[in-house]
Amino acid sequence: MKSYQKLTTTQPAACRVEEEGAAPLPTGRGKLAPWWVGSGLLVVAVLLSTITVWVLRQVSGGWLGAMPPTKCLLVPESHRFDCYPERRVVVTQELCESRGCCFIQTPPSAEGKQGVPWCFYPPDFPSYTLESLNQTALGMVGLLVRREKAYYPRDIEKLRLDVEFETDTRLHIKITDAANPRYEVPLDVPRVMKRAENPIYSLNFSWDPFGVLLQRKATGAVLLNTTVAPLIFADQFLQISTSLPSKFLYGLGEHRGSFLHSLDWNTLTLWARDVSPTESFNLYGAHPFYLLMEEGGDAHGVFLLNSNAMEVALQPAPGLTWRTIGGVLDFYIFLGPDPNMVIQQYQQVIGFPAMPPLWALGFHLCRWGYGSSNATWQTVRAMRNYQIPQDAQWNDIDYMDGYRDFTLDSQKFASLPSLVQDLHKHGQRYVMILDPGISSTSPHGSYWPFDEGLRRGLFLNTTQGQPLIGKVWPGFTAFADFSNPDTHQWWLENLQHFYAHVPFDGLWIDMNEPSNFMDGSEDGCPPGDFDSPPYTPAVLGDSLSAKTVCASAKQKASVHYNLHNLYGLMEAKATASALIQIRGKRPFIISRSTFPSQGRYSGHWLGDNRSQWKDMYYSIPGLLSFSLFGIPLVGADICGFSGSTSEELCTRWMQLGAFYPFARNHNTQNEKAQDPTAFSPAARTAMKDVLLTRYSLLPFLYTLFHRAHLQGDTVARPLFFEFPWDVATWELDRQFLWGRSLLVTPVLEPGVDSVTGYVPQGTWYDFYTGSSVNSSGEMLKMSAPLEHLNLHIREGSVLPTQKPGTTTGMTRGNPLHLIVALSSHATAWGDLFWDDGESLDTFEQGNYSYVVFNVTQNIFTSTVLHASTEATKVTIGTLSIFGVQKPPSKVLLNGQEKPFSYLDNQVLTVSDLGISLSQGFSLQWL
Repeated sequence: MKSYQKLTTTQPAACRVEEEGAAPLPTGRGKLAPWWVGSGLLVVAVLLSTITVWVLRQVSGGWLGAMPPTKCLLVPESHRFDCYPERRVVVTQELCESRGCCFIQTPPSAEGKQGVPWCFYPPDFPSYTLESLNQTALGMVGLLVRREKAYYPRDIEKLRLDVEFETDTRLHIKITDAANPRYEVPLDVPRVMKRAENPIYSLNFSWDPFGVLLQRKATGAVLLNTTVAPLIFADQFLQISTSLPSKFLYGLGEHRGSFLHSLDWNTLTLWARDVSPTESFNLYGAHPFYLLMEEGGDAHGVFLLNSNAMEVALQPAPGLTWRTIGGVLDFYIFLGPDPNMVIQQYQQVIGFPAMPPLWALGFHLCRWGYGSSNATWQTVRAMRNYQIPQDAQWNDIDYMDGYRDFTLDSQKFASLPSLVQDLHKHGQRYVMILDPGISSTSPHGSYWPFDEGLRRGLFLNTTQGQPLIGKVWPGFTAFADFSNPDTHQWWLENLQHFYAHVPFDGLWIDMNEPSNFMDGSEDGCPPGDFDSPPYTPAVLGDSLSAKTVCASAKQKASVHYNLHNLYGLMEAKATASALIQIRGKRPFIISRSTFPSQGRYSGHWLGDNRSQWKDMYYSIPGLLSFSLFGIPLVGADICGFSGSTSEELCTRWMQLGAFYPFARNHNTQNEKAQDPTAFSPAARTAMKDVLLTRYSLLPFLYTLFHRAHLQGDTVARPLFFEFPWDVATWELDRQFLWGRSLLVTPVLEPGVDSVTGYVPQGTWYDFYTGSSVNSSGEMLKMSAPLEHLNLHIREGSVLPTQKPGTTTGMTRGNPLHLIVALSSHATAWGDLFWDDGESLDTFEQGNYSYVVFNVTQNIFTSTVLHASTEATKVTIGTLSIFGVQKPPSKVLLNGQEKPFSYLDNQVLTVSDLGISLSQGFSLQWL
């Protein structure tokens, strides 16, 4: 068997084969032993077991065929990597063996799901050989050569391997055609100037067959081992597999399902598609990034920078296969070692998210089917009448004339400009929807967006060079080509024209997969390798053009085959730029289709969900996944988009939705209203109360977004990010945290008045009362009547809150209430970022205040680390301290005695402080 080739002893530690104290890997150019085969006894045991199972299955099936070769029987079922992944094909022994692969039938899996592949790679299947490996200033460069052709057309004989040791926790590995340039994702990524000096990883290579072995130095954990299956690199089929160090894998969006992925023969497809969120379907966005928890609580992440159609096959070995049909294999590996650091390191590559305006964190209300601006206005007035918080009113496509972008229904929405003026007068905002499909059927000269786009050549074209015509809401449409910089200018001009009539504050960009009610175009799609590639991943509809445009469509930057998954990102980039130029303030954009780096330009909502309890549950894994993807401004349609909600469901969903980072209630047409004013007084009050709770927490939430913008922290956070050593947290997706401090435990099922949630080890305090809960790390049953959402504050935290108003603007002027949750050592820490809430680049330009709160030895200290005039406009009114073990005899504010109250549940409260946020102070209790 061929073995790992030991690299020269002159190479740096970053890529040494041997670690100090570790057994050396075998040298020489022999064959590499399959990673699952150990000693000879194990081989014999596996062989005998497999033969027995095979014989029993054949006999039970009523026939006995030729026994497969020994090399095939040796491969355990869980380690069989699929050699014939094509769908809609009955894989026969003849088809399989024509590819040089092993064929062993296994019983079909339950419920018709994927199971063990019948056709899989033998251990000696031909792959690439690493012919040379040389040092470079940043790492290494190698040449890979394939001696025998693979079974997909136009496979590439010689590949270039580039390895860069970018930082001590980030490794960059890229494999591409050694002779010819290939399409690469046009994403700005950091360029390092020197190689890492003390990487926490070690990198080894197998020479023949070529393979990568990546280990964590501290634990020896093997994070990647790509020798488990052959590398295939054809023009339109690129495949690489790896073993995984555990089964705890997250990410790989956009999909609906549990937060933790199943590795039970589960294939996840990444190809942007307009479809209501459904399990196992490829959805609106594409995020080829995963996070994996290792034994012991370490974590790492892997990002494949590739925008072509792809699928990721997971199997119980545990193992993973990347399969994409274009571009290059461009991997970034992030070593953490804790999950928070992994996500920060990922965002150092793709970019940190934009700082949203403060009003974006208020409550948003929308529906398709208000029918008129007056009806929309009535809803706004009803919300004000009941004094229910609302920052933004939205309209869906019914505001348009014939569903055409940049138009207004002059009859039903004639009063829209007056409504927007009224919203602004009340400190509220207006957001409208836009689609990228531009109506192509208006008489020439009557619809400037199409006429001018056509004149400037700004639409996607067919292979014949004519605008590709599909069908969306207005009927026949052309599709804007946002890969063309000239389109950005045209988009800006259209928005400027509309803004002159309706001064909107934010934009909702929908249908940007792009969605098409036809498959391809009005003329279908031409024959050829773009629309009918040699291999099509497992996309919904079995065709790349299903409910979108032809993959062969021409765009400025490349062919749509390469750019499809980037369409939403490119539109968001153009829209953000336009909003900045029009309004001169931070842009607010919510997009349906997304790709890595989108957080720099927009937030995301989870699409056209349904008014069902399971949809409410699935929103939590959705939130947490987009936290991993660097898009913290995320939420689902509260109470559900399609179908009819119930009062109980909507009340519970409003409670959960009040803790979505982006909180919007949205409803479809022809269903009963589901805004808070539509329900009984009891339900309406419960909804109002939870929104007031959200608004009281805005200073805390806004600070979390600042930390996301500054360094890539998550806002909505999985519990295991804070408790990675606690394996019980690794599968939790019915609860989540805001930051490190606030635990949200919603009710997700009907007809109950309690909820069971996991409370990690330590002391937690009831948010509303300050009463403590001491947990050893256990599931606890909590009272949850319909009007109550369980919130708990983690010990050692300081939460800045504020007396809530009905808008973020009204809330901003109210006194702050600082909530201290003492640790068992009577310490606590927190911080507050404060600026004007809407200006561009306040942090970068120094126009902000930053205050740190600290408690030690019964002294609370507020320290102003950076100050601006905005901080002089707000005061700190109240300080509540949870967990004060005994009643104080007195409280001193800056040395002066101050009245206080102390409750039996160990809550100390000092009111009427009246201190400007811009002033530091100390408060001591004795």
